[in-house]
Amino acid sequence: MERSRYTAANRLAWNEAAPIHRRQRFARLLADFRRPGYSCLDAVETAKLREIGLAGKAVAQLCCNNGRELLSIKNLGAGRCVGFDISDDFIAQARELAAAGGIACEFVRTDVYDIPPDYHGAFDLVYITIGALCWMPDLAPFFHLVARLLKPHGWLFIYEVHPVLYMFEPSERDDPPRAQNSYFRTEPWVDEAGLDYYGMTTYKSLPMYSFPHKLSDIITACLENGLALKSFTEYDHDITNLWAHFADFRIKPPLCYTLVARAGA
Repeated sequence: MERSRYTAANRLAWNEAAPIHRRQRFARLLADFRRPGYSCLDAVETAKLREIGLAGKAVAQLCCNNGRELLSIKNLGAGRCVGFDISDDFIAQARELAAAGGIACEFVRTDVYDIPPDYHGAFDLVYITIGALCWMPDLAPFFHLVARLLKPHGWLFIYEVHPVLYMFEPSERDDPPRAQNSYFRTEPWVDEAGLDYYGMTTYKSLPMYSFPHKLSDIITACLENGLALKSFTEYDHDITNLWAHFADFRIKPPLCYTLVARAGA
């Protein structure tokens, strides 16, 4: 299946999931963002963003979902903020949250591979977080886009699920956990069990496609697109709501990581 067919199918699946997520969390998010200065970001990403520096910086978030992280970044002092996401319904939720808090963020409905050239060279920081990269069929053009979006000497910050976790099923309870998938898998996963990672319910959903990427694939794609690695750190806490119980294991894999890279001149 060509890339555009994968992403078109995923657009439908995420639009289908949007009202489910809305019922579970949206009222709370509306109340939160009505409070001046609210941030949903945890201590790790807040500290990393402060190290990079946010004051007045133009920030893009790729695969922004309902925009909660980008709105938080704006509340932490960033300048122009633009979020891009494939889902029409999640972009609508992001705009609603921004309006509720009176927060000046722009949200654009697009396949991230198709972000228009108007945004090239417009950002001091590109931000990618929780479960975004696994929806990318092809990392090389994705990170090429990241590099195109950045101003000279701009920053990339990734706070993501560690790809080792995809070796394990989230339902795994054994300590140490038993691997079910090869780390070197190349074929995509096809799933029709839904996207309810908050309520943890399943439903017969439209088919969605996610993609395994080794850590070396991610780092190499950065380097090959002129993004110099500045820091890389692995952590033992979960950021997904899926593998949270792994944090209590005596023998556990890495659960997430931060990667900071910088564009050239």
